[in-house]
Amino acid sequence: MDSRFAVFFFILGSTDTYLNDCPTDCFRQTEAPERVHIQYGDTYFQEDDIGEEIYAIYDLPKRYGAFQPTAGASLTTDNDVWVGAGGKWSTERISDSPIFIELSLMPGVYFSGDGPDLGFPVQFRGALGAGINFGDTGSLSVVFDHRSNANASETNPGIETLGIRLSYQLE
Repeated sequence: MDSRFAVFFFILGSTDTYLNDCPTDCFRQTEAPERVHIQYGDTYFQEDDIGEEIYAIYDLPKRYGAFQPTAGASLTTDNDVWVGAGGKWSTERISDSPIFIELSLMPGVYFSGDGPDLGFPVQFRGALGAGINFGDTGSLSVVFDHRSNANASETNPGIETLGIRLSYQLE
């Protein structure tokens, strides 16, 4: 994974936290919308379309500063499995607009089925999405993500996914 994505994630999230939370307590726990997401998309390996992926994500109902804990698991048509957990940042927290942008960064474990060898079982998944909220019930977004081992081994080709995500807010 190109570390620039992780730096961008932390700069945006930390700036949001500093501007909106630090007058009281920077990383205090607050409530956040609990959501379930289902994403379907195409997977790419070295710019070649290699199949499809289904990805399920759960956002916990809390936030620490601007960062919301999230966890996910995906399965590709090559029987590759990725499972991980990390954090998410979204413009929903700082804007009342129905249009939003979100970033997430999640370390996880990759189990290669018939898909490509990614060089190391630990894979970091960084995502950038843009979408629209439909009131307090759900949203629809387009998401691009990249998975790689952040150069933890000599082999670090990475996989990308371009998908559409349907989200449902619980409660």
